Amino acid sequence: MQLEPRDLQILDLLQRDSRLSNQDLAERVGMSASACWRRVRALEEAGVIRGYRAEIDPRRAGLAFHAIIHVRLVRHAREIVERFVAEVMRHDEVQDCYATTGAADYHLRVLCRDLDAFNDFMERTLFRLDGIANIQTNLVLRHIKAPGGPKAGGRAVSGA
Repeated sequence: MQLEPRDLQILDLLQRDSRLSNQDLAERVGMSASACWRRVRALEEAGVIRGYRAEIDPRRAGLAFHAIIHVRLVRHAREIVERFVAEVMRHDEVQDCYATTGAADYHLRVLCRDLDAFNDFMERTLFRLDGIANIQTNLVLRHIKAPGGPKAGGRAVSGA
């Protein structure tokens, strides 16, 4: 699907506030409500809009411990990768997991109640997995930019 400037406006507004009514969205992008609704449906059907969700404040939800974990595997054998991915997918503590290039093979963003919960998570999961060569953890000290990735009105559309 080729995105037009109005599509980018729609995506930008929905990323900022997915609770906008169709009427409000249409007015802000200068379209009729029916044309805007059709455009949003087309974006959904094309998979550009994958869903709508609430943004939760982790601290207020009792998740004060935030870490980024860098994982390097011993090798990229199918069984090692599949086991690692399956384990990551089973745990709600893992908010995001990215396969990357560079020094680490995977980067995980993890939220836990506190340090004890984080240690419990690590001991139940990553420390027990065969095939992991190295784990490095960085603690998140301060959140600078809201989740959701680049805004549609910019140069890229969020992949999250």
